[in-house]
Amino acid sequence: MAPSKSLDRLIYMPLGGAGEIGMNAYVYGYGPKDKERLILVDMGVAFPDMDSSPGVDLILPDIAWLMDRLDRLDAIFITHAHEDHIGALPHLWPLLKKPVYARPFTAAIGRGKMEEAGLSRDAIRVVGPMTPIEVGPFTVQYVPVSHSIPESAALCIDTPAGRVIHSGDFKLDPNPGVGEPWDDTLFEALVKERPIKALMCDSTNVFSKAPGRSESSIAGNLAELIQGASGMMVATTFASNVARLKTLAEAGRAAGRSVCFMGRAMRKMITAAEESGVLTRFPKSVTVEEAVDIPRGNLMLIVTGSQGERRAASAQLARGKYLGMELREGDTFLFSSRSIPGNEREILKVMNQLSEKGVEIIDESGGKYHVSGHANRPDLEHVHRLLLPDMVIPMHGEHRHLREHAKIATDAGIQSVVATNGIMLDLTGDVPGVCGYFQMGRVYLDGTALVGAMDGVIRDRIRMALNGHVTVTMIVDEDGSALGDPWADMMGLAPTGKGGRDFVETLEGDLAEFVSRAGRKILADDDKLEEALKRVVRQVAMEEIGKKPEVTIVISRLSAE
Repeated sequence: MAPSKSLDRLIYMPLGGAGEIGMNAYVYGYGPKDKERLILVDMGVAFPDMDSSPGVDLILPDIAWLMDRLDRLDAIFITHAHEDHIGALPHLWPLLKKPVYARPFTAAIGRGKMEEAGLSRDAIRVVGPMTPIEVGPFTVQYVPVSHSIPESAALCIDTPAGRVIHSGDFKLDPNPGVGEPWDDTLFEALVKERPIKALMCDSTNVFSKAPGRSESSIAGNLAELIQGASGMMVATTFASNVARLKTLAEAGRAAGRSVCFMGRAMRKMITAAEESGVLTRFPKSVTVEEAVDIPRGNLMLIVTGSQGERRAASAQLARGKYLGMELREGDTFLFSSRSIPGNEREILKVMNQLSEKGVEIIDESGGKYHVSGHANRPDLEHVHRLLLPDMVIPMHGEHRHLREHAKIATDAGIQSVVATNGIMLDLTGDVPGVCGYFQMGRVYLDGTALVGAMDGVIRDRIRMALNGHVTVTMIVDEDGSALGDPWADMMGLAPTGKGGRDFVETLEGDLAEFVSRAGRKILADDDKLEEALKRVVRQVAMEEIGKKPEVTIVISRLSAE
């Protein structure tokens, strides 16, 4: 590769995933200032909550900056098939329409998503490990790493300004069960071949001070638990954790139970893993129809919904019957997963519903039945020593994670800086420097529509949820006089006010009184009339029920023709 030209620069900018956990999307560029050729790493989603994004289906990264430079974008690289890295692909790819690269299992998941969205499978190109992909000034290799989903990879990105390692999500697991183990020698070879200029590194577990544990370390605990369980055994975990699904299924079969998988996402992951060759000798399972006739003590269900998702199998079983299956007193339910921050309330709701049924609930709080898919602090320090990068740029974490990771690097004598979404870094020199800042929003998938965070749609929905809504309708005749009194309809507000008075009747009375006193100038001007009616509604609502609702005024004027 030719030496770097003095006017060219190597830049990096996260669009999502830096300063938050989820919605990963990272841009790399090389070339003359403001003319760099670009690549995008990952297109992930975050998940909404009812407090900040009611009714929203998914939260996507804001790619407006990239859209303004679309002629300079050469390719998209997906590191692995978790939703926070691939979930935005079918929603945002139609805006970008650039080649997508992924390993076979990740490609299988991505192609499925593209087909469901009515898009071509051919957009995704399958690549093998350590195979150089030349894109513009970049040469990219997929370096296998262990994680909680098969075929995860770090990216080795070669540029004229130096070699960059983008870690993706990883852990140091020598025996992950499914997928490749972590292998120091792969990275040692990369370092020997060319020094590492920059390491962009996963920061999720930077506050966990014990070394990470292998997926294989919990197999014995799971087998012992399932062997000793009474009644029907049910376990939930992340659908994408194929290794855990296999461990659970093997433990169930060893305990003499028939194993049944429930949940579309789980079946989809297993199928993709088998078809791509990463999953072999998977234990035999039974269908839901077959499971109905199997004695409870001889049955194990492995179900979706470890995060309390309302429509997933776990929540539906907790509420009542689901596909003919029903939990009873004496059954055992295992959460073989951790709670993603923000999901605790929904998970506890499912647990309480299970408790009301008399089900024995077991979670991962003691660390016996779940291990993380991310590197802990000692593991991160090991990778720093292994790669000896000139600089470490923390990513994949909230601000406190990034800041702590940067401190670890600087304490070890490695240059580091915290770059959150929208901060552009120049990595060309010996020290990373901020060379730009761009305001990054987010995009909501709201039903089938993409809605900008600043468009006001979700803001208005939150206001209506908090304050309720009143619609006032008024008819004005040909000579500009009110034709009858205004009438009101309300949603989300208490029906009675002070002293037990009917709120709508009180409101309509005050509106009628206002209109009777209003002068012709107000009645002739829609804007003034609308503002005055809104003011009356809010004053009455505050006095009667202590709320300031959102108000819509409909003024119909009759024509003299």
